[in-house]
Amino acid sequence: MKRHIHPFFLFLAAVSLLLPSCAHHPDVPATSREAKCLPAIFPDYCDVTVPCNIAPLNFMLPADQYEECVTRLTTPDGQQQTYGEGVKVQIPESEWHAMLDASKGKSIKVEVWGKTMDDQAKSGGEEKGGWLSFNPFEIHVAEQPIDEYLSYRLIEPSYIVYDYMEIAQRNLTSFEETQIFNNKVSCDDPKGQCINCHSYQNYKTDNMLFHARVTRGGTVIVNDGKVSKVDLKRDNTISAGVYPAWHPAAKLVAFSTNQTHQVFHTAHPNKVEVFDTASDLILYDVATDSVSIICNDPDLLEVFPTWSPDGKYLFYCKSVPLPDELRGDDNDISTTYQKVQYNLYRRSFDVATRHFGEEELVYDAASKDKSVTLPRISPDGHYLLFAEGRYGCFHIWHHDADIVCMPLDGNLNVDQAQEAPSPLDLTRLNSEGFAESYPTWSSNGHWIMCASRRGDGNFSRVYISYFNNGKVEKAFLLPQEDPEQNITRLKSYNRPEFMVEPVSISVDEFRKVFYNKGE
Repeated sequence: MKRHIHPFFLFLAAVSLLLPSCAHHPDVPATSREAKCLPAIFPDYCDVTVPCNIAPLNFMLPADQYEECVTRLTTPDGQQQTYGEGVKVQIPESEWHAMLDASKGKSIKVEVWGKTMDDQAKSGGEEKGGWLSFNPFEIHVAEQPIDEYLSYRLIEPSYIVYDYMEIAQRNLTSFEETQIFNNKVSCDDPKGQCINCHSYQNYKTDNMLFHARVTRGGTVIVNDGKVSKVDLKRDNTISAGVYPAWHPAAKLVAFSTNQTHQVFHTAHPNKVEVFDTASDLILYDVATDSVSIICNDPDLLEVFPTWSPDGKYLFYCKSVPLPDELRGDDNDISTTYQKVQYNLYRRSFDVATRHFGEEELVYDAASKDKSVTLPRISPDGHYLLFAEGRYGCFHIWHHDADIVCMPLDGNLNVDQAQEAPSPLDLTRLNSEGFAESYPTWSSNGHWIMCASRRGDGNFSRVYISYFNNGKVEKAFLLPQEDPEQNITRLKSYNRPEFMVEPVSISVDEFRKVFYNKGE
């Protein structure tokens, strides 16, 4: 599949012509030539559908082609304003939100002019330099809001060493980003510390968790706002808890336990491979600090649990048995990981008795020569969202990985007795030739978010799509106050999670649980 590298990523070494912005309202050029095309803005916000409460969609023209940019926004009721300084368009939050309020259920018209470089070569007989006017486009404003907060881990994309990393939270209605925790405040060991897998119960933060690995390791649990650290490794488990899923009603967390390994390639297009040599599922009771086994087939791999919105089913991914002729020596998965595929299963759950039912097949990916990971059920229970690639369970480095959405029947099940329902058209969410992974629903079910490596193939960034009655609109990149930050921030956005409120516990309060008394 052909890959298209965005031109901005080819000019990181160029001298920046970009100026800091204020509430600058320039005049529209008096004369200009028609470009007869859409502007090549970055990020690409042309004809996207956005929440009615999202932060300003600031963008820029290519700095190697243009000296200046002027943009005019027009709301349905005739409000009009211009923006632009240098090649950036940065809109004051108050003015932007007023425009969103005036455009709910309708669209904002966007017109863009760009002044070409004076030393740009003549083209088609036109004079060099001067202003170009581009075809106008629209930003459609949905009536449904998005959850106000988003959290993610910021990490170098190689995952080779534990350098500085943090779990951060972002206000999606503004550009405010604050830190939840970082891996330096509780670690004085040169080997470093890994922090990961932040997770919340029902999008709220009074019950949440994250892991810390290596130095002073453990799982940090917030139970009704009270912070503690627990060791989830028990005598009958292969590891501590890894990938978590909070039960929507009870103080229970389903975890996979994993023995995970990595392979780093020098020539393979999938630069990093992550695979398990063993993985099981456990249930952790927060109130009693007790762990019970959900399933632990010694010959197969079980991973990525997720609950149905009513808490009556646990969905998870499980590897299918490899035929004898495909097994490596001594069943060594390091030589056969490209043959391992996962299907999606579920078990019923009785919260009163803590009893799980028999395993049921939900989605047979292996029969399609595919592998499914990271399932999520929509808040209304009508749709199943997951990442799918040809093999394995860690698709964020697999160029063929896409997000898939399947309709579910009334029993939260894809009917295996008949032909499975067709997946929804997600071509406006997925990219061509780049990895998409970690799909997530907003709490109202109208927004889908995923981590994508589109653009340069190295850094995962957050993309969001509008979901309305099974129709998925064009994905847009998480807005930034300075649009250039989407290029210059050399961190991957890992495990993006929606939240309806921010984490109020301070970094220092989290830090304290890593130290014993008197230390």
